[in-house]
Order: sequence, then C-alpha cells, then structure tokens
Amino acid sequence: MNSIPPRQYQKLKQKFPDFVSAVENLGKTVRQQGPIDDKTAQLIQLAAAAAIRSEGAVHSHTKRALDTGASRDEIQHALMLLANTIGFPTVIAALSWVDDILGE
Repeated sequence: MNSIPPRQYQKLKQKFPDFVSAVENLGKTVRQQGPIDDKTAQLIQLAAAAAIRSEGAVHSHTKRALDTGASRDEIQHALMLLANTIGFPTVIAALSWVDDILGE
C-alpha cells in the first residue's frame, strides 16, 4: 500500500525531526528484538490501537498490516477477537475505521 503519512504526522516530523526519528527508531528496534514477525506485530499494534479507540492509529496499522501481507480477513479477525476484551461497540468502531482504508 505504501501510503503517504497523515498530514499531522508530516507536520510533527518537519517541526521535530529528531523526536519523530527517535520514535520511529524505537518502534523498529522493538520489532527486531523478538521472534514475532512483522505481520503479526502490525496486527498486535492494530489491536492495541482499537483498544485505546485511536482512529488514526487503526488507520495507520491497517495500512501497515496490509503492507506486511495481512489479508482483509486477518485484519478483521484480529479485531473481532477483541470483542470479549474491549467490548463489541469498540470492535465495531474499529472495524468501521478499517473499512475506511479497505474501501468498504
């Protein structure tokens, strides 16, 4: 998918490049430290984004999950697995944010 970062992210990166670079490097370093593959890591981060009801992060991690080879079904299933943990309404909201990216 390789999409353009959101405008707010671009503005932050322009104004505080060292800060954004540090955050990006932290994420990359953490992903490289363990046995979890990139696709699974993105699905975990997608689930966390849904749990905190962050629409922007759900959009971002949906795109990133797609970039790592996750299918539509895997993305939707990762969120549906959360129903008993974060509640059905929160899962439905996250699925609607995923649909913003998947074009539903």
